Amino acid sequence: MIRILYADRETRESIFGIGEQAAASREAVAAILARVRDEGDAAVLDLTHRYDGCRLDALAVSPREMEEALAAVPPEFVAVMQAAARNIRAYHERQVRHGFLLDDRPGVTCGQRIVPIERVGLYVPGGTAAYPSSVLMNAIPAQIAGCPLIVMATPPGPDGRINAGILAAAQVAGVTEVYKMGGAQAVAALAYGTRSVPQVDKIVGPGNAWVAEAKRQVYGQVGIDMIAGPSEILIIADAASDPRHVAADLLSQAEHDRLAAAVLVTDSEALAQAVQQEVERQLDTLPRQEIARASIDSRGKIIVAKNIEEAVDIANRIAPEHLELCVDAPFDLLPRIVNAGSVFLGRWCPEAMGDYFAGPNHTLPTSGTARFSSALSVDDFIKKIQFSYYTREALRREKDQVALFARREGLEAHARSALSRFEEEQP
Repeated sequence: MIRILYADRETRESIFGIGEQAAASREAVAAILARVRDEGDAAVLDLTHRYDGCRLDALAVSPREMEEALAAVPPEFVAVMQAAARNIRAYHERQVRHGFLLDDRPGVTCGQRIVPIERVGLYVPGGTAAYPSSVLMNAIPAQIAGCPLIVMATPPGPDGRINAGILAAAQVAGVTEVYKMGGAQAVAALAYGTRSVPQVDKIVGPGNAWVAEAKRQVYGQVGIDMIAGPSEILIIADAASDPRHVAADLLSQAEHDRLAAAVLVTDSEALAQAVQQEVERQLDTLPRQEIARASIDSRGKIIVAKNIEEAVDIANRIAPEHLELCVDAPFDLLPRIVNAGSVFLGRWCPEAMGDYFAGPNHTLPTSGTARFSSALSVDDFIKKIQFSYYTREALRREKDQVALFARREGLEAHARSALSRFEEEQP
């Protein structure tokens, strides 16, 4: 049963114990990375057999498999994915950055160019659940950014095939290069490249603890978006909230993962008790009851705060991945929210809308990292290149100031570099 706690009686640690991530074995992941780096395709195929239970002849998904998958998916689901893709695209197109020139000093031009990352790898989870929505959320921002090469990795089932919904989503999103591989071995193949799999410059997308640890270890060889932990939701709800709705929203994240964290912060003890009972009632009918039960029993919390203002303070300290504001005037609270991955406003915007359809991205910072990081966006797929230009006269005008600065830092060669072009002019 989900626990009820009281904010004024709990230590900081007992409230904050919602974001720990079970660490994958560093040594085991490192061994996988080294093996794929050294053995390439052979290692990926062998590890796929070991961990996914299937023997593959090739890693790449064939065009025929793509066609068969699209034909196997009900047309109404394809239509829903297409509608979701339009919403996601419309939202992310507003994130596009543009370069600039600054020429407010005579003879000096400075600026910035926006350049797409050339090769990106998208990791899409499989395993206990397949997520076509993650294909759309990862691929569409990369396309909008203009990345020339976008490849996708996702683990196959025991039959050696990729979930049809994932492949259909890839086609809706315009991704044509897909590889049957998951886990740390997929991250390694993307980071180092193999005979079959192109080496990429950045890897994005959530995965299990092994994927997260592999991304951590290859960072520097390639870029990564973030180290994603188990899913989290924090709901701020007042006394007028419907306990059925609040309980359903808590369970929407609990069913993701045994380590998912579902937290309610409320100013109403009556609501806390009603939600506690409602969670139990709804759990009995969930298809993923075993997973949701483990999450609720071990990581679920209901925190009773003195008032909604204290609830907001608690939310900001926890910095949740998903934050729901189930109050009458959510836009009044929004300016006070400074740490959250994605915020859902009002009583009629459940977090599930963000997972699939609203438009904002569902690849979000977890484990408190929303204190300093943001949702996946077009910015994750670009680079910003600076440039500067000086005329002779502009350099003459500013060289002495640069030399003084350099010498104050003890860097004489820097000073001479600024002055050397005018040595012949010295008396």
